[in-house]
Amino acid sequence: MGKASRRKAQQNKAKAPKDPSTLPPAYAARPFAGLPGETEWVAMREIVPAATAPISFSHGGTSGEATVATVLPLAWAGLHRDNGELMVGLQSGGGTGDLSRDLAEALLAAAQLEAGQPLEHAPKATAASPRLQDLIAESAEPLRAQVHEGFEFWVDADQLDAEGQASLDRANEAAAPTVRVVEDQSAFWCRIGDRTYVRWVLPHDENRATDALARLHAADRSRLGDGRLLGAFRACGLLVPVWEVEPDVDPADLAGPMADMVQRFDEAHADESPLTPEERRARNGFVSRQVTLR
Repeated sequence: MGKASRRKAQQNKAKAPKDPSTLPPAYAARPFAGLPGETEWVAMREIVPAATAPISFSHGGTSGEATVATVLPLAWAGLHRDNGELMVGLQSGGGTGDLSRDLAEALLAAAQLEAGQPLEHAPKATAASPRLQDLIAESAEPLRAQVHEGFEFWVDADQLDAEGQASLDRANEAAAPTVRVVEDQSAFWCRIGDRTYVRWVLPHDENRATDALARLHAADRSRLGDGRLLGAFRACGLLVPVWEVEPDVDPADLAGPMADMVQRFDEAHADESPLTPEERRARNGFVSRQVTLR
């Protein structure tokens, strides 16, 4: 074969499509977009320490019910309990650039286990791996996190050994007390040390949400009752504003102020006019302090 022929063969080889199963997933900045209850997925992934939620899934010849949990014993990726219940740990995934594919791989792998077996590590996802969006129908009920005081849901049906019990005790001690503030929003009160906060996962586009917060802050309408807006961070492509509230405030007493905040935020979010100089300054302040969790 001459040089020209070899060069042409190499070029054709380079142009040949690659097998997606050999490639890493493309990065997904908003991995839960399109899932029913996106803000709840983000909350369970990033800000709620102990929670569970039921899901229904179907892919190929595998289908059934499963429980999404924030964390499982020993940071397992999944678990197939003795009673047949499937569980997947939402906070244990994330080995590639697409968290949705990582968690889908963990769910499907756990479904293939014998009852009573943990999935210590999920298979590595590839560009050919399904996403959660492929397993969960758009018409499904939105995810709804049931917040727990601790991780006793680990042992409802299974008996932990000494190592697992020690892990449970350590997890309960480390979990920040967390309570949902209002029923129809992904907003959660939490206590960290001696200080208490409300964190609200917004379902909107991040830039528009930041503009709305800036409008409220510039107009001195950003307080949550007596709580002051500290700023916001990014999580799984969504914006999460954070208020510090008085330590002695009962979380139930924040339902009214939260409802008022939702109304004020919606009004600000609907405003599509250009930001004023004061609003731009407020926005710049938010952006300069933002932290991205994922």
